[in-house]
Amino acid sequence: MADELVHYAVDNGVARITLDSPHNRNALSAQLRRELRDHLAAAAVDDTVRVILLDHTGPVFCAGMDLKEAGDPNSSTTGVNEFPEILTRIWTSAKPVVAKLAGPARAGGVGIVAAADIAVAVDSATFAFTEVRLGLVPAVISVTVLPRLLPRAAHELFLTGEKFDAARAVAIGLVNSSVPADALDAEVDRYTGMLALGGPTALAATKEMLRRARAADLADDFADMLELSAGFFAGEEGQEGIRAFAEKRPAKWVPNG
Repeated sequence: MADELVHYAVDNGVARITLDSPHNRNALSAQLRRELRDHLAAAAVDDTVRVILLDHTGPVFCAGMDLKEAGDPNSSTTGVNEFPEILTRIWTSAKPVVAKLAGPARAGGVGIVAAADIAVAVDSATFAFTEVRLGLVPAVISVTVLPRLLPRAAHELFLTGEKFDAARAVAIGLVNSSVPADALDAEVDRYTGMLALGGPTALAATKEMLRRARAADLADDFADMLELSAGFFAGEEGQEGIRAFAEKRPAKWVPNG
């Protein structure tokens, strides 16, 4: 659709969800939020999709909430109420999610970056938690951001709202990789290619394992993990992976192309 703000396309197992609202720096307007949510839902149930890639047009990845809409007192809470669903869909997606940043992210945009499993940024990208400078609190995005950030850096950057660069984003755990602009596509392809090699159910279970709260007792934790491991060793996907390794061929789930 010509008037859509978020596009969806699948190629070789990768669902590319592209924010395309450069006129307002891909701000999280009501329409963009709705389309982003719907495309994430579509990718989740599409059996051809192995990896979800969050991309964007224009010089800015995402500027956060649309402040023009938020300035209307009748709609000021709408974005806050809808945004957790978007972050939850990304964070809990059974399929790995990669964020590609060819430009800056601010506020809610940083929340999206943090929710993704892998984030790759151009080395000129900048980031900031600007909420406090607007008299706001970065409350909703803290749910996905704080598990990523070093605690000391989180206190500094949440409280000051200071802009920081991609190198620091890597150093504090927000971004996985920072590369020159001419290497960005290749770096994203490297990650999506590696992710597509993993078994779909194994990837989903590994993501769930990474999110789980650990048992207080070490023996209980080992018991849970042994059960999980044994189930996959004996399962159909695990057995296919072992056969493929022995036969020196790609596993059946690896996209052709």
